[in-house]
Amino acid sequence: MDPRLTAEQDEIRRTLRELLHKRCGPEELRAALDTPAGHDRALWTTLAEQLGLPGLAVPEAYGGVGCARTDLALAAEETGRALAPTPLLATSVLAAPLILALGTDAQRARLLPRLTDGTLTAALAVPAPVLATALALTGPGGGDWSGGGRAGGVQARRAGDGWRLYGEAAQVLDGHSAGLLLVAAHTGGFVRSRTLLFLVAGDAAGAVRTRQTALDPTRPQARVQLRHVEAELLGDEETQVDGPLARTGEFAAAFLACEAVGAADRALERTVEYLKQREQFGRAIGSFQAVQHRLADVYVQVQAARSAAYYAAWATGRGEDVGGLALAQALQALRLAAAEGIQLHGGIGFTWEHQAHLYFKRAAGDELLFGPVHRLRAHAAEESGLFAGAGVTV
Repeated sequence: MDPRLTAEQDEIRRTLRELLHKRCGPEELRAALDTPAGHDRALWTTLAEQLGLPGLAVPEAYGGVGCARTDLALAAEETGRALAPTPLLATSVLAAPLILALGTDAQRARLLPRLTDGTLTAALAVPAPVLATALALTGPGGGDWSGGGRAGGVQARRAGDGWRLYGEAAQVLDGHSAGLLLVAAHTGGFVRSRTLLFLVAGDAAGAVRTRQTALDPTRPQARVQLRHVEAELLGDEETQVDGPLARTGEFAAAFLACEAVGAADRALERTVEYLKQREQFGRAIGSFQAVQHRLADVYVQVQAARSAAYYAAWATGRGEDVGGLALAQALQALRLAAAEGIQLHGGIGFTWEHQAHLYFKRAAGDELLFGPVHRLRAHAAEESGLFAGAGVTV
């Protein structure tokens, strides 16, 4: 692996940082979170039109930029720094790769160009709280995790030449505002029990979407209730979704790791800036050795997480399953950086007006959705056979 970034990657990150610095300050972030969508639609349009960010990793044949997924993962470091309120994760990291991998030629041609130009957003709807399981981040990913209608999850049944869905999914990222829902549903009954993915229009008759109160307000979530909603099967009935979901999960882990590193780095920067200004006993509190030791520990954790995240971004296109470990390292670093930031900011760090607590909530929220950290590591150890033959159960 060559740790140096290419000129194109440097340019993407520089341009993105400049844009987010202008358009995603603390006041703009708060205003976006208070909107019904929970994100800044104008910012999303700008990112699509000026940078082509939603389609960065989509082939040119479908209107994308055609870059490697590595470039999108590295760009995530900048969106993480700003806690950018956009549907990038739900649309470009979770939904678009699945449509590209599983969709028919007609479905790709119809949907991907609209996803890449920012005119359509998408959300992956799976029963709560099994998103990490569906993406094979904390387990093998197989099994009947999609549930079945009233028993939990979503049930799919044939209706003439099409399909109807019944059930619900909660904690769906951007599910209340997405124009397209990618719904994981259980079908086949007891004989041919399996999970398939279906396309549902956001405004479909019988679909009720309600925004939920989330621990992390920068990751808007929704409860999606489907009452005999008309749906279109993604791909065909012979489609095997476990493999594509696992590969999407690997990429999502690398993306999230880079986002967490960016957030941790910014949280540390804000803390250092504050400690240079606040005085106690006639000197800046950042000059005290005990405080410097705490900051040094955070710095080491962030740099270690950055190395792991960069490697995961590089390896995601080479079939190496290291995203989960990188995500665990990055979430741990973000939690530490945010917690120390709150402590060292004193009482103001706990207030709603200050951004320090938003970084802590991002760490905790991502761990709830995609972790927890110990399960990410346990699954990685099991997959690598680390304890094989040692009589240890992980």
